[in-house]
Amino acid sequence: MTTSLIRGRPRHAKAQIRMRLTHAVLGAAVGAGWLVLPVTTVAAQAPVPGSPAGPTASAAAPQQDETSAADLVLPLAVGGAAVVLAGYGYLRRTRRARSRTTPGIVSAAPPTPAPAESERQARAALVLADDCVRTSREELGFVPERFGEEEAEPFTHALRAAETELSAAFAIWRRYEEGVPGEPDARRQALVGVIGRCAEAGRRLDAEAAALDQSRGLEEGVSGALEVAEGRFRELTARTATAGNTLTTLRERYPPTAAAPVTGYVEQAKDRLLFATTHLNRSRQADDRGDRERAAAHLRAAEGAIAQSGILVDAVERLASRLGGAARLVPPALTDAEARLALARKGEGTPGAGAPEVQLAHADAVLAGVRAESTAGPYDPLDALRRITRALARLGAGRSGVLNTAALLVARDSVAGAQAYVTVHRGAVGAQARARLAQAVRSLAAQDAEEADTQSRQARELAERDVRGHGNPYAGGDGEAAGSVGAILGGILLAEDPDGGPPASFGGPRTRGRRRFPRTA
Repeated sequence: MTTSLIRGRPRHAKAQIRMRLTHAVLGAAVGAGWLVLPVTTVAAQAPVPGSPAGPTASAAAPQQDETSAADLVLPLAVGGAAVVLAGYGYLRRTRRARSRTTPGIVSAAPPTPAPAESERQARAALVLADDCVRTSREELGFVPERFGEEEAEPFTHALRAAETELSAAFAIWRRYEEGVPGEPDARRQALVGVIGRCAEAGRRLDAEAAALDQSRGLEEGVSGALEVAEGRFRELTARTATAGNTLTTLRERYPPTAAAPVTGYVEQAKDRLLFATTHLNRSRQADDRGDRERAAAHLRAAEGAIAQSGILVDAVERLASRLGGAARLVPPALTDAEARLALARKGEGTPGAGAPEVQLAHADAVLAGVRAESTAGPYDPLDALRRITRALARLGAGRSGVLNTAALLVARDSVAGAQAYVTVHRGAVGAQARARLAQAVRSLAAQDAEEADTQSRQARELAERDVRGHGNPYAGGDGEAAGSVGAILGGILLAEDPDGGPPASFGGPRTRGRRRFPRTA
Protein backbone atom coordinates (compact mmCIF):
# COMPACT_ATOMS: atom_id res chain seq x y z
CA MET A 1 0.00 0.00 0.00
CA THR A 2 2.77 2.40 0.96
CA THR A 3 4.69 1.57 -2.23
CA SER A 4 1.69 2.28 -4.42
CA LEU A 5 1.13 5.62 -2.73
CA ILE A 6 4.77 6.57 -3.18
CA ARG A 7 4.69 5.59 -6.81
CA GLY A 8 1.50 7.58 -7.29
CA ARG A 9 2.93 10.82 -5.92
CA PRO A 10 4.88 11.91 -9.02
CA ARG A 11 1.80 11.61 -11.18
CA HIS A 12 -0.26 13.61 -8.67
CA ALA A 13 2.45 16.26 -8.45
CA LYS A 14 2.66 16.53 -12.23
CA ALA A 15 -1.12 16.92 -12.42
CA GLN A 16 -1.03 19.70 -9.81
CA ILE A 17 1.71 21.51 -11.76
CA ARG A 18 -0.34 21.34 -14.95
CA MET A 19 -3.44 22.60 -13.11
CA ARG A 20 -1.56 25.51 -11.55
CA LEU A 21 -0.04 26.48 -14.87
CA THR A 22 -3.46 26.41 -16.53
CA HIS A 23 -4.90 28.56 -13.77
CA ALA A 24 -2.06 31.02 -14.15
CA VAL A 25 -2.61 31.33 -17.88
CA LEU A 26 -6.36 31.79 -17.47
CA GLY A 27 -5.79 34.30 -14.69
CA ALA A 28 -3.46 36.30 -16.89
CA ALA A 29 -6.03 36.31 -19.67
CA VAL A 30 -8.83 37.41 -17.30
CA GLY A 31 -6.60 40.09 -15.79
CA ALA A 32 -5.81 41.46 -19.20
CA GLY A 33 -9.48 41.55 -20.05
CA TRP A 34 -10.28 43.27 -16.76
CA LEU A 35 -7.74 45.99 -17.52
CA VAL A 36 -9.17 46.52 -20.96
CA LEU A 37 -12.83 46.54 -19.85
CA PRO A 38 -12.91 50.02 -18.21
CA VAL A 39 -11.24 51.57 -21.20
CA THR A 40 -13.69 50.07 -23.63
CA THR A 41 -16.58 51.18 -21.35
CA VAL A 42 -15.36 54.82 -21.29
CA ALA A 43 -14.91 54.82 -25.00
CA ALA A 44 -18.48 53.54 -25.44
CA GLN A 45 -20.16 56.37 -23.39
CA ALA A 46 -21.64 59.47 -25.07
CA PRO A 47 -19.35 62.50 -24.99
CA VAL A 48 -20.16 65.11 -22.30
CA PRO A 49 -20.81 68.56 -23.79
CA GLY A 50 -18.21 71.11 -22.79
CA SER A 51 -19.14 74.17 -20.65
CA PRO A 52 -19.39 77.41 -22.54
CA ALA A 53 -17.70 79.24 -19.73
CA GLY A 54 -14.17 78.88 -18.60
CA PRO A 55 -10.79 79.03 -20.18
CA THR A 56 -9.94 77.02 -23.28
CA ALA A 57 -7.37 74.90 -21.47
CA SER A 58 -10.01 73.42 -19.17
CA ALA A 59 -11.89 72.05 -22.18
CA ALA A 60 -8.77 70.28 -23.54
CA ALA A 61 -7.99 68.29 -20.38
CA PRO A 62 -10.79 65.68 -20.64
CA GLN A 63 -9.86 65.06 -24.30
CA GLN A 64 -6.27 64.27 -23.31
CA ASP A 65 -7.41 61.84 -20.58
CA GLU A 66 -9.73 60.05 -23.02
CA THR A 67 -6.99 59.66 -25.59
CA SER A 68 -4.51 58.24 -23.05
CA ALA A 69 -6.98 55.59 -21.91
CA ALA A 70 -7.71 54.52 -25.46
CA ASP A 71 -4.00 54.20 -26.14
CA LEU A 72 -3.79 51.51 -23.43
CA VAL A 73 -6.18 49.16 -25.23
CA LEU A 74 -3.81 47.75 -27.88
CA PRO A 75 -0.76 47.17 -25.61
CA LEU A 76 -2.84 45.48 -22.96
CA ALA A 77 -4.58 43.26 -25.49
CA VAL A 78 -1.28 42.26 -27.10
CA GLY A 79 0.32 41.56 -23.73
CA GLY A 80 -2.58 39.39 -22.65
CA ALA A 81 -2.52 37.43 -25.90
CA ALA A 82 1.25 36.93 -25.57
CA VAL A 83 0.82 35.54 -22.07
CA VAL A 84 -1.88 33.14 -23.25
CA LEU A 85 0.15 31.96 -26.27
CA ALA A 86 3.31 31.52 -24.24
CA GLY A 87 1.49 29.41 -21.68
CA TYR A 88 -0.12 27.30 -24.39
CA GLY A 89 3.21 26.76 -26.14
CA TYR A 90 4.84 25.70 -22.89
CA LEU A 91 2.12 23.13 -22.27
CA ARG A 92 2.55 21.68 -25.77
CA ARG A 93 6.34 21.47 -25.45
CA THR A 94 5.99 19.78 -22.08
CA ARG A 95 3.62 17.18 -23.47
CA ARG A 96 5.86 16.43 -26.46
CA ALA A 97 8.89 16.04 -24.23
CA ARG A 98 7.03 13.61 -21.98
CA SER A 99 5.71 11.58 -24.91
CA ARG A 100 9.20 10.95 -26.38
CA THR A 101 10.65 7.48 -25.95
CA THR A 102 14.10 8.99 -25.42
CA PRO A 103 14.13 11.87 -22.92
CA GLY A 104 16.46 14.78 -23.23
CA ILE A 105 17.94 16.57 -26.22
CA VAL A 106 17.81 14.73 -29.58
CA SER A 107 21.11 14.87 -31.47
CA ALA A 108 21.06 16.00 -35.09
CA ALA A 109 23.76 13.42 -35.96
CA PRO A 110 22.54 9.99 -37.14
CA PRO A 111 22.98 7.17 -34.63
CA THR A 112 26.06 5.00 -35.05
CA PRO A 113 25.01 1.56 -36.33
CA ALA A 114 25.82 -1.47 -34.22
CA PRO A 115 28.91 -3.48 -35.29
CA ALA A 116 26.76 -6.37 -36.50
CA GLU A 117 24.74 -4.04 -38.73
CA SER A 118 27.90 -2.39 -40.08
CA GLU A 119 29.34 -5.81 -40.91
CA ARG A 120 26.13 -6.79 -42.68
CA GLN A 121 26.28 -3.60 -44.75
CA ALA A 122 29.94 -4.22 -45.62
CA ARG A 123 29.24 -7.80 -46.74
CA ALA A 124 26.31 -6.66 -48.88
CA ALA A 125 28.44 -3.91 -50.43
CA LEU A 126 31.19 -6.40 -51.30
CA VAL A 127 28.79 -8.82 -52.96
CA LEU A 128 27.06 -6.06 -54.93
CA ALA A 129 30.30 -4.48 -56.13
CA ASP A 130 31.76 -7.87 -57.07
CA ASP A 131 28.63 -8.71 -59.06
CA CYS A 132 28.82 -5.38 -60.89
CA VAL A 133 32.46 -5.98 -61.82
CA ARG A 134 31.80 -9.51 -63.07
CA THR A 135 28.74 -8.47 -65.09
CA SER A 136 30.55 -5.50 -66.60
CA ARG A 137 33.42 -7.76 -67.64
CA GLU A 138 30.97 -10.11 -69.36
CA GLU A 139 29.22 -7.43 -71.41
CA LEU A 140 32.46 -5.68 -72.27
CA GLY A 141 33.67 -8.96 -73.78
CA PHE A 142 31.20 -8.48 -76.66
CA VAL A 143 32.44 -5.02 -77.64
CA PRO A 144 35.94 -5.55 -79.15
CA GLU A 145 34.72 -8.27 -81.50
CA ARG A 146 32.49 -5.76 -83.25
CA PHE A 147 34.12 -2.37 -82.65
CA GLY A 148 37.76 -3.23 -81.87
CA GLU A 149 39.96 -2.85 -78.82
CA GLU A 150 40.40 0.90 -79.24
CA GLU A 151 36.67 1.53 -78.94
CA ALA A 152 36.54 -0.58 -75.78
CA GLU A 153 39.55 1.08 -74.12
CA PRO A 154 37.69 3.74 -72.04
CA PHE A 155 35.39 1.08 -70.64
CA THR A 156 38.26 -1.32 -70.02
CA HIS A 157 40.01 1.46 -68.08
CA ALA A 158 36.90 2.05 -65.94
CA LEU A 159 36.61 -1.67 -65.29
CA ARG A 160 40.24 -1.89 -64.17
CA ALA A 161 39.76 1.07 -61.85
CA ALA A 162 36.69 -0.60 -60.33
CA GLU A 163 38.62 -3.84 -59.93
CA THR A 164 41.37 -1.97 -58.08
CA GLU A 165 38.88 -0.38 -55.67
CA LEU A 166 37.16 -3.71 -55.10
CA SER A 167 40.46 -5.50 -54.46
CA ALA A 168 41.35 -2.88 -51.83
CA ALA A 169 37.93 -3.30 -50.21
CA PHE A 170 38.38 -7.07 -50.03
CA ALA A 171 41.86 -6.64 -48.55
CA ILE A 172 40.50 -4.39 -45.79
CA TRP A 173 37.68 -6.85 -45.11
CA ARG A 174 40.06 -9.80 -44.98
CA ARG A 175 42.21 -8.07 -42.35
CA TYR A 176 39.05 -7.16 -40.45
CA GLU A 177 38.05 -10.84 -40.41
CA GLU A 178 41.47 -11.65 -38.97
CA GLY A 179 40.97 -9.14 -36.15
CA VAL A 180 43.03 -6.27 -37.58
CA PRO A 181 42.66 -3.55 -36.42
CA GLY A 182 41.73 -4.44 -32.88
CA GLU A 183 40.41 -1.14 -31.47
CA PRO A 184 36.61 -0.68 -31.77
CA ASP A 185 36.84 2.80 -33.34
CA ALA A 186 39.44 1.62 -35.85
CA ARG A 187 37.32 -1.42 -36.73
CA ARG A 188 34.33 0.83 -37.39
CA GLN A 189 36.48 2.95 -39.68
CA ALA A 190 37.67 -0.18 -41.48
CA LEU A 191 34.07 -1.10 -42.28
CA VAL A 192 33.44 2.44 -43.48
CA GLY A 193 36.48 2.01 -45.73
CA VAL A 194 35.11 -1.24 -47.16
CA ILE A 195 31.75 0.33 -47.96
CA GLY A 196 33.37 3.46 -49.39
CA ARG A 197 35.70 1.50 -51.69
CA CYS A 198 32.79 -0.59 -52.96
CA ALA A 199 30.77 2.55 -53.61
CA GLU A 200 33.66 4.03 -55.59
CA ALA A 201 33.96 0.85 -57.67
CA GLY A 202 30.28 1.09 -58.52
CA ARG A 203 30.55 4.81 -59.28
CA ARG A 204 33.37 4.18 -61.78
CA LEU A 205 31.18 1.72 -63.67
CA ASP A 206 28.03 3.82 -63.43
CA ALA A 207 29.90 6.78 -64.91
CA GLU A 208 30.64 4.86 -68.13
CA ALA A 209 27.34 2.99 -68.57
CA ALA A 210 25.67 5.63 -70.75
CA ALA A 211 28.76 5.98 -72.93
CA LEU A 212 28.89 2.22 -73.44
CA ASP A 213 25.24 2.17 -74.47
CA GLN A 214 25.90 4.97 -76.94
CA SER A 215 28.92 3.11 -78.31
CA ARG A 216 27.00 -0.12 -78.78
CA GLY A 217 23.99 1.70 -80.27
CA LEU A 218 21.46 -0.96 -79.23
CA GLU A 219 18.65 1.63 -79.07
CA GLU A 220 19.08 2.13 -82.81
CA GLY A 221 18.91 -1.59 -83.55
CA VAL A 222 20.50 -4.80 -82.35
CA SER A 223 21.17 -6.55 -85.65
CA GLY A 224 24.95 -6.06 -85.55
CA ALA A 225 25.23 -7.11 -81.90
CA LEU A 226 22.96 -10.08 -82.59
CA GLU A 227 25.32 -11.30 -85.29
CA VAL A 228 28.21 -11.28 -82.81
CA ALA A 229 26.17 -13.05 -80.12
CA GLU A 230 24.78 -15.65 -82.52
CA GLY A 231 28.25 -16.37 -83.93
CA ARG A 232 29.60 -16.98 -80.45
CA PHE A 233 26.51 -19.05 -79.64
CA ARG A 234 27.13 -21.40 -82.58
CA GLU A 235 30.78 -21.76 -81.63
CA LEU A 236 29.89 -22.64 -78.03
CA THR A 237 27.25 -25.13 -79.10
CA ALA A 238 29.97 -27.13 -80.90
CA ARG A 239 32.47 -26.68 -78.06
CA THR A 240 29.92 -27.84 -75.48
CA ALA A 241 29.48 -31.13 -77.31
CA THR A 242 33.27 -31.54 -77.45
CA ALA A 243 33.53 -30.68 -73.75
CA GLY A 244 31.13 -33.52 -73.00
CA ASN A 245 33.48 -35.95 -74.73
CA THR A 246 36.47 -34.43 -72.95
CA LEU A 247 34.83 -34.90 -69.57
CA THR A 248 34.09 -38.53 -70.40
CA THR A 249 37.77 -39.05 -71.23
CA LEU A 250 38.86 -37.43 -67.96
CA ARG A 251 36.65 -39.78 -65.98
CA GLU A 252 38.17 -42.76 -67.76
CA ARG A 253 41.77 -41.63 -67.39
CA TYR A 254 41.76 -40.22 -63.85
CA PRO A 255 40.06 -41.03 -60.55
CA PRO A 256 36.74 -39.26 -59.73
CA THR A 257 38.46 -36.61 -57.61
CA ALA A 258 40.40 -35.31 -60.61
CA ALA A 259 37.30 -34.39 -62.64
CA ALA A 260 35.19 -33.38 -59.61
CA PRO A 261 35.81 -29.61 -59.99
CA VAL A 262 33.91 -29.56 -63.32
CA THR A 263 31.22 -32.11 -62.55
CA GLY A 264 27.91 -30.89 -63.99
CA TYR A 265 29.52 -28.10 -66.00
CA VAL A 266 28.52 -29.49 -69.40
CA GLU A 267 24.89 -29.75 -68.32
CA GLN A 268 24.98 -26.20 -66.96
CA ALA A 269 26.54 -24.94 -70.19
CA LYS A 270 23.71 -26.53 -72.16
CA ASP A 271 21.19 -24.95 -69.80
CA ARG A 272 22.71 -21.49 -70.38
CA LEU A 273 22.64 -22.06 -74.15
CA LEU A 274 18.98 -23.07 -73.99
CA PHE A 275 18.24 -19.83 -72.16
CA ALA A 276 20.29 -17.92 -74.73
CA THR A 277 18.36 -19.51 -77.62
CA THR A 278 15.06 -18.25 -76.23
CA HIS A 279 16.28 -14.71 -75.75
CA LEU A 280 18.16 -14.46 -79.04
CA ASN A 281 14.92 -15.35 -80.85
CA ARG A 282 12.90 -12.85 -78.82
CA SER A 283 15.47 -10.15 -79.41
CA ARG A 284 15.36 -10.61 -83.17
CA GLN A 285 11.54 -10.69 -83.19
CA ALA A 286 11.36 -7.48 -81.16
CA ASP A 287 13.94 -5.81 -83.41
CA ASP A 288 11.91 -6.75 -86.50
CA ARG A 289 8.86 -5.07 -84.90
CA GLY A 290 10.89 -1.96 -84.12
CA ASP A 291 10.64 -2.54 -80.36
CA ARG A 292 14.24 -1.50 -79.66
CA GLU A 293 13.96 -1.44 -75.86
CA ARG A 294 12.66 -4.98 -75.66
CA ALA A 295 15.17 -6.20 -78.25
CA ALA A 296 18.10 -4.76 -76.27
CA ALA A 297 16.89 -6.32 -73.00
CA HIS A 298 16.55 -9.78 -74.55
CA LEU A 299 19.94 -9.42 -76.22
CA ARG A 300 21.62 -8.63 -72.89
CA ALA A 301 20.01 -11.70 -71.29
CA ALA A 302 21.28 -13.86 -74.14
CA GLU A 303 24.78 -12.35 -73.99
CA GLY A 304 25.01 -13.05 -70.27
CA ALA A 305 24.06 -16.68 -70.79
CA ILE A 306 26.48 -17.08 -73.69
CA ALA A 307 29.34 -15.62 -71.65
CA GLN A 308 28.68 -18.01 -68.76
CA SER A 309 28.37 -20.97 -71.08
CA GLY A 310 31.83 -20.07 -72.36
CA ILE A 311 33.19 -19.94 -68.81
CA LEU A 312 31.82 -23.41 -68.06
CA VAL A 313 33.22 -24.94 -71.25
CA ASP A 314 36.56 -23.20 -70.72
CA ALA A 315 36.74 -24.73 -67.25
CA VAL A 316 36.41 -28.26 -68.62
CA GLU A 317 39.01 -27.68 -71.34
CA ARG A 318 41.40 -25.96 -68.93
CA LEU A 319 41.19 -28.78 -66.39
CA ALA A 320 41.93 -31.35 -69.08
CA SER A 321 44.95 -29.36 -70.23
CA ARG A 322 46.33 -28.87 -66.73
CA LEU A 323 45.83 -32.47 -65.71
CA GLY A 324 47.91 -33.46 -68.75
CA GLY A 325 50.59 -30.89 -67.90
CA ALA A 326 50.65 -32.00 -64.27
CA ALA A 327 51.04 -35.65 -65.27
CA ARG A 328 54.13 -34.71 -67.28
CA LEU A 329 55.56 -32.73 -64.34
CA VAL A 330 55.12 -35.37 -61.64
CA PRO A 331 58.21 -37.53 -62.48
CA PRO A 332 60.74 -34.63 -62.61
CA ALA A 333 59.12 -32.99 -59.60
CA LEU A 334 59.47 -36.21 -57.62
CA THR A 335 63.11 -36.56 -58.60
CA ASP A 336 63.88 -32.96 -57.63
CA ALA A 337 62.02 -33.26 -54.32
CA GLU A 338 63.80 -36.48 -53.37
CA ALA A 339 67.17 -34.87 -54.12
CA ARG A 340 66.34 -31.87 -51.91
CA LEU A 341 65.16 -34.15 -49.13
CA ALA A 342 68.46 -36.05 -49.27
CA LEU A 343 70.36 -32.76 -48.98
CA ALA A 344 68.24 -31.73 -46.03
CA ARG A 345 69.19 -34.95 -44.23
CA LYS A 346 72.88 -34.11 -44.58
CA GLY A 347 72.52 -31.23 -42.15
CA GLU A 348 74.60 -28.06 -42.04
CA GLY A 349 74.64 -25.60 -44.90
CA THR A 350 71.80 -27.08 -46.95
CA PRO A 351 68.18 -25.95 -47.39
CA GLY A 352 65.95 -27.68 -44.85
CA ALA A 353 68.87 -28.59 -42.61
CA GLY A 354 67.94 -28.88 -38.97
CA ALA A 355 64.36 -29.97 -39.61
CA PRO A 356 63.09 -32.42 -36.98
CA GLU A 357 63.42 -36.06 -37.92
CA VAL A 358 59.67 -36.51 -37.70
CA GLN A 359 59.18 -33.89 -40.45
CA LEU A 360 61.84 -35.49 -42.59
CA ALA A 361 60.16 -38.85 -42.16
CA HIS A 362 56.77 -37.38 -43.06
CA ALA A 363 58.14 -35.78 -46.26
CA ASP A 364 59.82 -39.07 -47.16
CA ALA A 365 56.53 -40.92 -46.72
CA VAL A 366 54.64 -38.39 -48.87
CA LEU A 367 57.13 -38.68 -51.72
CA ALA A 368 57.15 -42.47 -51.52
CA GLY A 369 53.34 -42.51 -51.59
CA VAL A 370 53.17 -40.29 -54.66
CA ARG A 371 55.75 -42.40 -56.48
CA ALA A 372 53.78 -45.56 -55.72
CA GLU A 373 50.50 -43.99 -56.91
CA SER A 374 52.04 -42.71 -60.14
CA THR A 375 53.22 -46.17 -61.12
CA ALA A 376 50.26 -48.19 -59.86
CA GLY A 377 47.46 -46.86 -62.06
CA PRO A 378 45.12 -43.85 -62.49
CA TYR A 379 45.88 -41.02 -60.07
CA ASP A 380 45.24 -37.28 -59.74
CA PRO A 381 48.43 -35.57 -60.97
CA LEU A 382 47.41 -32.10 -59.75
CA ASP A 383 46.86 -33.42 -56.26
CA ALA A 384 50.17 -35.31 -56.50
CA LEU A 385 52.03 -32.09 -57.34
CA ARG A 386 50.28 -30.31 -54.47
CA ARG A 387 51.45 -32.96 -52.00
CA ILE A 388 55.03 -32.95 -53.35
CA THR A 389 55.49 -29.19 -53.21
CA ARG A 390 53.89 -28.84 -49.79
CA ALA A 391 55.99 -31.64 -48.30
CA LEU A 392 59.15 -29.78 -49.29
CA ALA A 393 57.77 -26.40 -48.22
CA ARG A 394 57.14 -27.72 -44.69
CA LEU A 395 60.83 -28.53 -44.40
CA GLY A 396 61.94 -25.10 -45.57
CA ALA A 397 64.00 -26.86 -48.20
CA GLY A 398 63.40 -24.15 -50.77
CA ARG A 399 61.70 -24.35 -54.13
CA SER A 400 62.98 -23.49 -57.56
CA GLY A 401 62.99 -24.86 -61.06
CA VAL A 402 60.57 -27.68 -61.64
CA LEU A 403 59.10 -27.56 -58.13
CA ASN A 404 58.29 -23.87 -58.45
CA THR A 405 56.70 -24.51 -61.83
CA ALA A 406 54.66 -27.33 -60.32
CA ALA A 407 53.46 -25.19 -57.41
CA LEU A 408 52.38 -22.35 -59.72
CA LEU A 409 50.56 -24.76 -62.02
CA VAL A 410 48.56 -26.10 -59.09
CA ALA A 411 47.79 -22.62 -57.77
CA ARG A 412 46.69 -21.26 -61.16
CA ASP A 413 44.37 -24.19 -61.68
CA SER A 414 42.87 -23.82 -58.23
CA VAL A 415 42.34 -20.05 -58.54
CA ALA A 416 40.86 -20.31 -62.04
CA GLY A 417 38.52 -23.07 -60.94
CA ALA A 418 37.25 -21.03 -57.99
CA GLN A 419 36.85 -17.94 -60.19
CA ALA A 420 34.71 -19.86 -62.69
CA TYR A 421 32.55 -21.40 -59.99
CA VAL A 422 31.86 -18.08 -58.25
CA THR A 423 31.11 -16.30 -61.53
CA VAL A 424 28.50 -18.78 -62.79
CA HIS A 425 26.88 -19.13 -59.32
CA ARG A 426 27.21 -15.55 -58.14
CA GLY A 427 23.50 -15.20 -57.46
CA ALA A 428 23.99 -17.43 -54.40
CA VAL A 429 27.62 -16.89 -53.34
CA GLY A 430 28.25 -14.71 -50.29
CA ALA A 431 30.98 -12.31 -49.22
CA GLN A 432 33.09 -14.82 -47.30
CA ALA A 433 33.85 -16.97 -50.34
CA ARG A 434 34.51 -13.92 -52.51
CA ALA A 435 36.91 -12.48 -49.94
CA ARG A 436 38.94 -15.70 -49.87
CA LEU A 437 39.03 -15.72 -53.65
CA ALA A 438 40.22 -12.12 -53.77
CA GLN A 439 43.00 -13.03 -51.33
CA ALA A 440 43.95 -15.97 -53.55
CA VAL A 441 44.22 -13.68 -56.58
CA ARG A 442 46.48 -11.29 -54.68
CA SER A 443 48.66 -14.14 -53.44
CA LEU A 444 49.02 -15.58 -56.93
CA ALA A 445 50.06 -12.17 -58.26
CA ALA A 446 52.73 -12.11 -55.53
CA GLN A 447 53.95 -15.58 -56.61
CA ASP A 448 52.88 -17.08 -53.26
CA ALA A 449 51.63 -20.29 -54.82
CA GLU A 450 50.85 -22.20 -51.64
CA GLU A 451 48.80 -19.37 -50.12
CA ALA A 452 46.96 -18.84 -53.41
CA ASP A 453 46.11 -22.53 -53.59
CA THR A 454 44.95 -22.63 -49.96
CA GLN A 455 42.75 -19.53 -50.20
CA SER A 456 41.17 -20.52 -53.50
CA ARG A 457 40.32 -24.00 -52.24
CA GLN A 458 38.69 -22.45 -49.17
CA ALA A 459 36.82 -20.03 -51.43
CA ARG A 460 35.50 -22.90 -53.53
CA GLU A 461 34.35 -24.83 -50.46
CA LEU A 462 32.54 -21.79 -49.04
CA ALA A 463 30.93 -21.01 -52.40
CA GLU A 464 29.71 -24.58 -52.79
CA ARG A 465 28.24 -24.40 -49.30
CA ASP A 466 26.37 -21.22 -50.26
CA VAL A 467 24.99 -22.83 -53.40
CA ARG A 468 23.87 -25.92 -51.50
CA GLY A 469 22.02 -23.65 -49.09
CA HIS A 470 20.42 -21.85 -52.03
CA GLY A 471 19.19 -25.07 -53.66
CA ASN A 472 19.91 -26.83 -56.94
CA PRO A 473 18.01 -25.18 -59.82
CA TYR A 474 18.79 -28.06 -62.19
CA ALA A 475 17.01 -30.75 -60.15
CA GLY A 476 13.56 -31.46 -61.52
CA GLY A 477 13.51 -28.48 -63.89
CA ASP A 478 13.36 -28.49 -67.66
CA GLY A 479 12.80 -26.17 -70.57
CA GLU A 480 12.53 -22.43 -70.23
CA ALA A 481 11.75 -22.54 -66.49
CA ALA A 482 14.99 -24.36 -65.67
CA GLY A 483 16.93 -21.96 -67.87
CA SER A 484 15.49 -18.94 -66.08
CA VAL A 485 16.21 -20.33 -62.62
CA GLY A 486 19.78 -21.11 -63.68
CA ALA A 487 20.09 -17.57 -65.07
CA ILE A 488 19.05 -16.14 -61.70
CA LEU A 489 21.56 -18.35 -59.91
CA GLY A 490 24.23 -17.13 -62.32
CA GLY A 491 23.30 -13.47 -61.82
CA ILE A 492 22.28 -13.11 -65.49
CA LEU A 493 18.86 -11.93 -64.30
CA LEU A 494 18.80 -9.71 -61.22
CA ALA A 495 15.92 -11.50 -59.44
CA GLU A 496 14.09 -8.22 -58.75
CA ASP A 497 10.73 -9.35 -60.13
CA PRO A 498 8.72 -12.60 -60.13
CA ASP A 499 9.72 -13.19 -63.77
CA GLY A 500 13.42 -12.96 -62.90
CA GLY A 501 13.85 -9.24 -63.24
CA PRO A 502 15.98 -7.28 -65.68
CA PRO A 503 19.14 -8.69 -67.26
CA ALA A 504 22.38 -7.45 -65.69
CA SER A 505 24.33 -4.95 -67.76
CA PHE A 506 27.63 -3.09 -67.63
CA GLY A 507 27.48 -0.60 -64.78
CA GLY A 508 27.37 -0.10 -61.03
CA PRO A 509 24.45 -0.45 -58.63
CA ARG A 510 22.62 2.54 -60.12
CA THR A 511 22.72 1.47 -63.79
CA ARG A 512 23.22 -2.29 -64.01
CA GLY A 513 19.46 -3.02 -64.12
CA ARG A 514 18.56 -0.30 -66.63
CA ARG A 515 17.52 -2.64 -69.46
CA ARG A 516 14.21 -3.89 -68.12
CA PHE A 517 11.80 -6.06 -70.10
CA PRO A 518 8.88 -3.74 -70.98
CA ARG A 519 5.55 -4.85 -69.57
CA THR A 520 3.17 -6.36 -72.08
CA ALA A 521 0.10 -4.18 -72.55
